[in-house]
Amino acid sequence: MSIEEGIKNKVILVTGGTGSFGNAVVERLLKLEPKQILVFSRDEKKQLDMANKFPDERIRFLIGDVRDKDRVTYIMKGVDLVFHASALKQVPHCEFFPIEAVLTNIIGAANVINAAVHHGVERVVVLSTDKAVYPINAMGMTKALMERVMIAVGREHHNGTMLCGTRYGNVMYTRGSVIPYFVELMKGGKPIKVTNPNMTRFMMSLQDSVDLVLYALTNGISGEIYVKKSPAATVKTLADAVVSLFDYKGGIEVIGTRPGEKVHETLISSEESVRVEDCGAYFKINPEVPGMDVKKYYFTPAEKPLLPPEGYTSSNTKQLSIEEMKNLLLTLPEIQEELSNRK
Repeated sequence: MSIEEGIKNKVILVTGGTGSFGNAVVERLLKLEPKQILVFSRDEKKQLDMANKFPDERIRFLIGDVRDKDRVTYIMKGVDLVFHASALKQVPHCEFFPIEAVLTNIIGAANVINAAVHHGVERVVVLSTDKAVYPINAMGMTKALMERVMIAVGREHHNGTMLCGTRYGNVMYTRGSVIPYFVELMKGGKPIKVTNPNMTRFMMSLQDSVDLVLYALTNGISGEIYVKKSPAATVKTLADAVVSLFDYKGGIEVIGTRPGEKVHETLISSEESVRVEDCGAYFKINPEVPGMDVKKYYFTPAEKPLLPPEGYTSSNTKQLSIEEMKNLLLTLPEIQEELSNRK
């Protein structure tokens, strides 16, 4: 099934739809002739801003919280497709308020998944993160359990609803990410602050993340998780590239690794690598137990892994040079606009 066939004349729900991903995916969906797009979020101001940005009668804005099971079940009626993007994503906030992360990232996701199954929604894609692999912080732990909820419900094939997921790493220039933070520091004449210059992070654009979820939506089978093959860079390379692009003289300050941060991120674990299939631009991670045969979980031997022993990490993928990082940054509309404003 093509993406166009999968979207045309469908009613699509985007939870957390006023965030960076929500804005990007709605813009793309509008070009694919959906019947209606439901944008579900808690923030009426962001909904107003988004309505002004996309004055299209096919978009309907709904106030609510994924934690509210009754509200989620109510708005799910008549929906064909779901992108579940609602989450608490900031690592420090989740560390300080872990129960809030549990309520949104696990319970909220379960509410969306169960409501979709209840109403016979055709296809659901839940958005996860590299931090869910070998999680060392509350945000990653709750996202890992969200994945497990998706896999467990998808394994039972309730009501014909397909449930799959995506994982991605650093999405450049999204709200709260490091690149706009660097830009704001430069505007204020302050040194660019980095935690550990040797840290590596996957690099992908917002449009890459939309491509990934659309691919998962139209190709996914229940329980599968999709990962985009992405390059990576050290934090120092990223900072040096930003400084070079803006010809900034304010310097770089190393402030030290924060609690809950990894030196390298992992998109596919070593244990998952035996269940990986190469899909060209993407990797597909098959679930451990495709059906309901629990014995198969215990007695099926592992296959030869497709990936290195450590899995797919930001240290063993393609590493960007400063010039390559600069070229990648120059593809971002936000960077182009900031550079244009400086002229």
